[in-house]
Amino acid sequence: MQPLLDYLPESWFDEAHDKAMAMDSALKEQSAMMLTGGFYRELGRDMAGMEIAYIIRIGLIMLLITALSGAASILVGYLSARIGAGVARDLRQSIYKKVVGFSHTEFDRFSTASLITRSTNDVAVIQVMITMGIRMICYAPIMGAGGVFMAVNKSVSMSWIIGVAVVVLIGIMLVLLAVVMPKFKIMQKLIDRLNLVARESLNGLMVIRAFSRTGFEEERFDVANKELTAINLFVNRAMVFLMPVMMIFMNGLTVLIIWVGAHYVAESQMQVGDMMAYMQYVMQIIMSFMFIAMLFIFIPRASVSAKRINEVLETEPQIVDPRKPLQLEEDKRGLVEFKDVSFHYEGAKENALCNISFTAKPGQTTAFIGSTGAGKSTIINLIVRFYDVTEGEVRVAGVDVRHLKQEDLRGCIGYVPQKSVLMSGTVASNISYGVDEMTPEEMEKIAEVAQALEFIDESDERFEREIAQGGASVSGGQRQRLSIARALAVRPDIYLFDDSFSALDFKTDTALRKALATYTKDGTLIIVAQRISTIMDADQIFVIDQGRVVGSGKHHELLESCEAYFEIASSQLSESELVNSLRMSTADRGGE
Repeated sequence: MQPLLDYLPESWFDEAHDKAMAMDSALKEQSAMMLTGGFYRELGRDMAGMEIAYIIRIGLIMLLITALSGAASILVGYLSARIGAGVARDLRQSIYKKVVGFSHTEFDRFSTASLITRSTNDVAVIQVMITMGIRMICYAPIMGAGGVFMAVNKSVSMSWIIGVAVVVLIGIMLVLLAVVMPKFKIMQKLIDRLNLVARESLNGLMVIRAFSRTGFEEERFDVANKELTAINLFVNRAMVFLMPVMMIFMNGLTVLIIWVGAHYVAESQMQVGDMMAYMQYVMQIIMSFMFIAMLFIFIPRASVSAKRINEVLETEPQIVDPRKPLQLEEDKRGLVEFKDVSFHYEGAKENALCNISFTAKPGQTTAFIGSTGAGKSTIINLIVRFYDVTEGEVRVAGVDVRHLKQEDLRGCIGYVPQKSVLMSGTVASNISYGVDEMTPEEMEKIAEVAQALEFIDESDERFEREIAQGGASVSGGQRQRLSIARALAVRPDIYLFDDSFSALDFKTDTALRKALATYTKDGTLIIVAQRISTIMDADQIFVIDQGRVVGSGKHHELLESCEAYFEIASSQLSESELVNSLRMSTADRGGE
C-alpha cells in the first residue's frame, strides 16, 4: 500500500491524524493493540502463546489480590469484633466504677432501671456500631475511591454523573437522619420505662398477687411494651424505606449512564465495553455509599446511647474524699458528735433536719424514736456520710466526716440498714462480707450474739446454706439477724442500727439486745427504732419530730417531760408498764 499512500497529499494525512487524536483514549489503545498484534504476527511471533501467558499472569495476579482481600476481610472482622468488645468492656467497667462512687443524691437522680439500661443496652448499641463501623470504614472508602478513580479513568466527560449521584445520596442520608434521630432518644427512654415496669413487677410479685392486681400490672407492662414497639416500628420502617429508594436510584442511574454513554458510543468517543465498565464502577461507588448508609443506621442510636452513658460518666458525686484527709483521733475513737446540724434533700423546699445536736459516747447506747418521716434514718445516713450536711458538722472520732476518707470513716462503722439486703452466696459469705478472714469459732460466736444460730442449725449445711439474691430464701427476721451479724463481724467502733429489730419477735428482740450489750460494751451503739421496748434501756433517747429534737433523756424521764414520747409509749406499753416507768421516774427525783 505504500506506493499508493505516497500519491496522497500531505494535508490528507494531517486531517486523518487530527481526527484520530480526537478519538477516545480507550479507542486509541484498542487500535494500538490491534496494530501491534498485526506487526507481531508479520514478524512470526506466537500470538496465541503470548495471549495465554498474559491471561495466566493476570489471572494469578487477580487470584493473589482476591486472597489478600479475603485475608484482609477476615483480619478486619476479627479486629473490629475485638475492638468493639474491648470498648464495651471498658465502658461497662467505667460506668460501674462511677456508679459505685455515687452518693444517695446521684441515685435519686438516676433510677436503678435507667442505670441498668445504660450499662447493658446502651453499651451493646455502641459495641454494634463500633464493630460494624470499623468494617464499613475500612471497606467503603477504599471501594468508593477505587470506583471513582477507575470511572474517571474510563471517561472524564461523564464524571458529572458521579457528582449528581453523590449529592443525591448525601441528601437522602441527611433526611433519614433528621427523621429518625429524635425517635432514637424517645426509644431509649421507653426502654428505661419498660425495664422499670418489669423490675417493679418482678420485685413486687407477692404484693401484686396478694391484692389481685396481676391484670393491672399486665396492662401497665403492655402499654409500655406497645409504646416501645410503635417507636421501633417507625424507626425500622424509615430504615427499610432507605433500601428501595437506593435501588430505584441505582436503576435510574444505570438508565442515565446508558443514555449518555450511547451518545458517546455513537460519536466514537467511547466503546460499548468501556461504557459497561463505567456503569459497574458507578454501581461500585453507589454500593460504597450504601455501606456508609448502613453505618448511618447505627450512628443515630449509638449517638443517643453515647450521650446517655456520658451523662453518667460526667456526673460528679457530691460525696468525695478530701484532697488532704485527716486521720481519726485515737483517743476519741467511737465518739459521734452532731453540732447544729441541718439538712435538706436536693430539690426539697424545707429541711429534713433542723439544728440537731447530740453526743454519742463509747460504752453508751444512744437511741432515736419518732413518727415515720421524722428524720431518724437521715441522721444515720449523715453519720455514714451517704449525704453531706447542709449546715453544721458531723464529727466522728473528733474529726468532721467531710475531712475523712470514706474508707476510713466507714471502716470504723458497723451499719445495719433499715431494709436488710443480703448478697447471693452462703450464710458464711454474708456474715464475713466485710472482713477478709474469719475463723469458724468467731463466726459461730457472732451468729450466736445475733440470735441467728438457731435457724442456721436447722439446716444440714449450716453456714454453707445457700442464700438467694437479696435474701429471698430466708424470712425477714432471718435477714435482719444475718445483717446484724455482718455488722458485728467487722468489730467496729460504732454500731448503727437503723430500725433493724422491727421483724423480730419480742423474745428474740430481748435476747438480742441483752447479747449486744455484752458483746458491744466498748462500742458506741446508735439505734433507730419504732418500738419503745427496743430502746427503753438506752442511756439516752432523743425524740425526733418533723426534723427537730423535741425531747431527750432516759425512758422514765421522757414519759413525764415529753408529750410526744408519752403518746408513743401509751400506744405500745401496757398500763402497768407505764405505771412502773413513772414510779421509777418519781423515785429518781426523790433521790436527787
